[in-house]
Amino acid sequence: MTLSLRETDPFAPEALALIAGSEAELAAIYPPEARFAFSPQELVEAGVRFLVAWRGGAAVGCGGVAPCAGYGELKRMYAAPAARGTGVAPALLAGLEEIARGLGLPLMRLETGTDSHAAIGLYTRSGYRPCPAFGTYTDNGSSVFMEKSLR
Repeated sequence: MTLSLRETDPFAPEALALIAGSEAELAAIYPPEARFAFSPQELVEAGVRFLVAWRGGAAVGCGGVAPCAGYGELKRMYAAPAARGTGVAPALLAGLEEIARGLGLPLMRLETGTDSHAAIGLYTRSGYRPCPAFGTYTDNGSSVFMEKSLR
């Protein structure tokens, strides 16, 4: 089945279900003080461009890009467990990078956790490299900061 990406309101039922799945997985791994994922309201308030991946009429993944001064920040990347290993996450990442380029942003940055091994692997395979903490983040020992040039 073909995968399609559609820009979606974070409050759409399918988006909320994916965000809830993401939040449950993060809560099982990290304490609240080590989780920096935006709520749906924060996604809207930050002007995040939010994509939902669809396959066969089902929402199978999501992610967003927050426009920041001089870069885009990856937010809420998530693939539903049944869709993992099927190309959903790389497709979402490519779609979000394209949005960032369209906004004239030369760089994509992200924060993930040290125990999110699959995510770190995806980002590394996609050309992301470690970088210092950025924005309002601090180096807290549980975060991994990465960036990729979009030029």
